[in-house]
Amino acid sequence: MDEREQLSTRPPREAGRRASSGLRLPNPFPNDPRALGNSTRAGRVLARLTIAPALLIVAWLAVSLPLLMAGAYGLGPSLALFVPVAFLVLKAGFWDRTRLELTIGLRGRVSWWVTASVVAVAAAFFALEVAMCAEQVVVRRDPASYVQFATWLNEHGSLPIDPMREAFGSGDRYLDYGGPAFYEDGGRIVPQFMAGLPMVLALGGWLGGTGAMLLMAPLLGAGAVLSFGGLTARLVGPRWAPVGALALALTLPMQWLARSTYSELPALVLLLGGLSLLVDVRELESRAARVRAFLAGLSLGLVLLVRIDGIRDLLPVVVFAGLLAARRRPTWLPLTLGLGLGAGAGLLEGYTKSRPYLEYLGDSLRPALLLAAAVIAGTVLMAVLLRWGPTGLRLRRLGAAISRGPLPSLAAAGTVLVVAAFAARPLVQTVRRAPRTEEDRINVEFVEQMQRINGLPIDGWRQYTEQSLYWVIWYIGLPALLLATLGAAVLTRRLLKRRTGEWVLPFMMIAWSTVTILYRPGITPDHPWASRRLVALVLPGLLLLALWGTAWCVRRVRFSRWRRAAMPVALAGALAVTVPIAVTAWPLMLTPTEQGELRAVRDMCRKIGPGRSVVIVDPVVADRLAQVVRGMCGIPAARPAPGVGDRDFERILDGIRDTGRRPAILGATPAQVSSHGAAERVLHLRTRQDERSLTSPPNGTWPLSMEVWMSEPAP
Repeated sequence: MDEREQLSTRPPREAGRRASSGLRLPNPFPNDPRALGNSTRAGRVLARLTIAPALLIVAWLAVSLPLLMAGAYGLGPSLALFVPVAFLVLKAGFWDRTRLELTIGLRGRVSWWVTASVVAVAAAFFALEVAMCAEQVVVRRDPASYVQFATWLNEHGSLPIDPMREAFGSGDRYLDYGGPAFYEDGGRIVPQFMAGLPMVLALGGWLGGTGAMLLMAPLLGAGAVLSFGGLTARLVGPRWAPVGALALALTLPMQWLARSTYSELPALVLLLGGLSLLVDVRELESRAARVRAFLAGLSLGLVLLVRIDGIRDLLPVVVFAGLLAARRRPTWLPLTLGLGLGAGAGLLEGYTKSRPYLEYLGDSLRPALLLAAAVIAGTVLMAVLLRWGPTGLRLRRLGAAISRGPLPSLAAAGTVLVVAAFAARPLVQTVRRAPRTEEDRINVEFVEQMQRINGLPIDGWRQYTEQSLYWVIWYIGLPALLLATLGAAVLTRRLLKRRTGEWVLPFMMIAWSTVTILYRPGITPDHPWASRRLVALVLPGLLLLALWGTAWCVRRVRFSRWRRAAMPVALAGALAVTVPIAVTAWPLMLTPTEQGELRAVRDMCRKIGPGRSVVIVDPVVADRLAQVVRGMCGIPAARPAPGVGDRDFERILDGIRDTGRRPAILGATPAQVSSHGAAERVLHLRTRQDERSLTSPPNGTWPLSMEVWMSEPAP
């Protein structure tokens, strides 16, 4: 019997006092039915609200993917299926006959001020991010690529993308149609990335156009903040939930992500919601537990439909399911089925609709798949050995001996040493990577450019990976990192002593993801871009550990001779976590970037006009605008193939005229297009973009300007 099961046998007042991880004020009417009723209702609202975002995304993806695979992804069919599926998923996720999770599952009674505070933080975060929302629609990095992917789904409801070759007639053979984030493959164009986020964005696009599509990012960010508050309430204590939600909302990487369309946002909602569902499973009757275990597995598995590199984050879930199977817990099978179904859906979409993207990631994806296969095989072997009579008995005895021996304390010390090793890493290692592909060479040039701007030694092979722990300190502060280290060390010891069972999977996922991501982030090292790797699980996980470590300190003080200092210690801990985050975020919290792009693109579409076929002669303009013109303007667009001469270019123009359309030439300067006709400026934008920094957190913005010129060749 673990500690949580022992709690259920104590009198209600003692269980509430010992289970709570936060500081609880004395209740003058502990047996007042009205107080108990209010706590139950507040707990019910908090428990349900904080898993609702993940359940809604699960329902939407569950109906969207089959429609996309069938080439019939549209607003009517999607909503017709989504409404009943969402009702069933929410009903299953909320179903609870015993209501135990409203008290013990949330680690203590819940006050209305707790529920209201978590909701208020999420609502305020949403309002702030709506006001600061970026308009990244011109393809320069991932956010705009996702927007253009979703825009095509809005208009056509199927993949791959039609390059509209017929609009260029006989000149088609002299043209290329693809570019960064949009691969030309087999005569069609395949968008980069997985389809999970574009399918979510498409809902906003159907309801309110591109503007509403962009606002899906703040909505997803608010859902992540709300979900994190719920997980904090479950694992740390209800009174810490508002602090957790506020801390995550204040972090700069979270604010950056919620202002643009990044895949980490829905992935984080699915991860946090899935973990919350699994915590609730521990307190439910068998049938309700199985249902929620399936939904939890499905929520976690669908992360792959959003981010293919989520494979790494999900490996601890496989091991956890094996441990449940070894202990003959009835929830292991529905958890495994849900996880397999969600992950299988992601892999199916990836290898049928995004295959060129997965082939591009082959050097990192193949080892991840091999590691996943090895983990699955090892987990099956572990479960068989633990369940097999003589071997299982010996292994269980060995586990019991370990829990009573010195290993838990040694493991706790090892946790501190791991953090110390990451802190000392810059002193002993400088990470470099030789370029192997054209994309790598482009990244080398980009890093060298950033080094010149930042006044650093020029070394394009530098990855700055050895400084990854200091990235964390930039954004959450040294006090939070120290508290997280304390929390991780204490939890390591308690878990090996078979206590705090609700933390088994969350701790496994946080520890695994933090160590692997800090060791090898696998991303271009400029910030804020590189900070997106930390939001996936590292920063939320460390904040959760920091709050748990603070709550542990409060409990130690509360049950000592200095119990009167418990409230000041709790307040000091909350301030130590939130104040450094707020200080770092303040310079950029109210600074909008990437404004005006949507209006500029709409003006460009209007000036190009219907009935044209666009040839983009400047490589940078073609990279940025080929899919924008094709998707948002609905106008065929292409670029001259390498080596095309003047005569071939004239054949391109003649081929367009032969189809009955008018050719238009786009370039970055008047000189590039004026030889074919009068130059007209069709896009003019002056705005601000995020500063790009390599060795310190960004604290300002840079100017961003774009110009596009057009000419129409004479017949």
